[in-house]
Amino acid sequence: MKKITLVFLLIVVQTFAQTEDEKQIRQIYDAALENGEAYNWLNYLSNRIGGRLSGSVQAQQAVDYTKRQMDSLGLDRVWLQPVMVPKWVRGTPEFAYMETNPGVTTNLPICALGGSVPTYGRGVKANVIEVHSIDELKTLGKEKISGKIVFFNRPMDPAKVNTFEAYSGAVDQRGRGAAEAGKYEALGVIVRSMNLRQDDYPHAGGMNYGDIPEAEKVPAAAISTNGADLLSATLKLNPNTQFFFKLNCKQLEDVESYNVIGEIKGSTNPDEIIVVGGHLDSWDLGDGSHDDGAGCVQSMEVLRILKKTGYKPKRTIRAVLFMNEENGLRGGRKYAEIAKDANENHVFALESDSGGFTPRGFSFDASDEKIARVQNWSKLFEPYYIHMFVKGFSGADISPLKNDKIVLAGLRPDSQRYFDHHHAENDTFEHVNRRELELGAGAMTSLVYLFDKYGIE
Repeated sequence: MKKITLVFLLIVVQTFAQTEDEKQIRQIYDAALENGEAYNWLNYLSNRIGGRLSGSVQAQQAVDYTKRQMDSLGLDRVWLQPVMVPKWVRGTPEFAYMETNPGVTTNLPICALGGSVPTYGRGVKANVIEVHSIDELKTLGKEKISGKIVFFNRPMDPAKVNTFEAYSGAVDQRGRGAAEAGKYEALGVIVRSMNLRQDDYPHAGGMNYGDIPEAEKVPAAAISTNGADLLSATLKLNPNTQFFFKLNCKQLEDVESYNVIGEIKGSTNPDEIIVVGGHLDSWDLGDGSHDDGAGCVQSMEVLRILKKTGYKPKRTIRAVLFMNEENGLRGGRKYAEIAKDANENHVFALESDSGGFTPRGFSFDASDEKIARVQNWSKLFEPYYIHMFVKGFSGADISPLKNDKIVLAGLRPDSQRYFDHHHAENDTFEHVNRRELELGAGAMTSLVYLFDKYGIE
């Protein structure tokens, strides 16, 4: 009889707790959807400041603006965390054409890849060798590559429903292609844009030469998907087609920038820290609305909503707007370094860096046991059509915090349109839907609330 009574009491307690959680999450979503600020903040970042390449004037303007906004929220603490970041500048617009016969040219849309050296002098013009993987360079060897422009033309796999898997399967040619082609004395590299859509927008993104000597570094540019297909088809008809491109980019000395941090101090466990964040820098072709202005304003909105609903967190909750995710990850590494030196105890970190589209759920980087515990909360999200609670990647900026204790998570919006805009000129404010952005902020705040209330043990 006592056992039955105990079971009954447990059911009553759990039902009551779930009802309280349902009420709190409903208040969170109401605050996000009825009087949210995320869209207004993003409007200013995108349309008044614009693209925020690390080390640029616009990046500093974004630091100043977001600090002012967090100062206005009545948080317990707002501060700037200094970090040295690379300063790469694009210079005047790039130019490229293919020449099928002397004087017969067709212009093609390209953009320099972040970190590329320029094309010195008047530009680079040479025959083209098309490849579909880095490994293919080894097969061809120096004899066939030397003195040519290497054209990496492996598309993202359209059969992958998870578009981030398609991206991962193709992005190595952008990241390492120039470094590898330089070993075979190529004159330059052209890379198909990381984009599932056929269009005329070249997509930027970071590349890395590793530790190769300066003299072996070759210029690297992205070409639009339409441009890549046209170049490929032309090479099949005329293998002697030449390609010309001119890049005016430059790598300058590192400069000081900042992570922007706002904090609500925990009431009972202030030494346990929850982080929510996105990266404040962006590429310079568009205004960085989806990548990652959306994640930054959603993270700021988490703190605003908690204040608005009157929730008093047990644990310290921080919004961190990281600088330099795109071409260095300096902000994320600096934050983790300072946290480690201060012996801070981070228990949960959530990043939004997959665009401001309709949220579908979360991916978690933690032990199976901890993920199973988190999955028990999934029913609370069903009324908001959040159905994905899966194991997977969390986010680049929070990854340096990883250890055996912390749970790392990433907001997972619908990804089908993300790579239409990623790193491209059309990553602009007009392509962000206000309601989708606000739903993401509501989902993030709800998950932070549950982690704060129940912890991870």
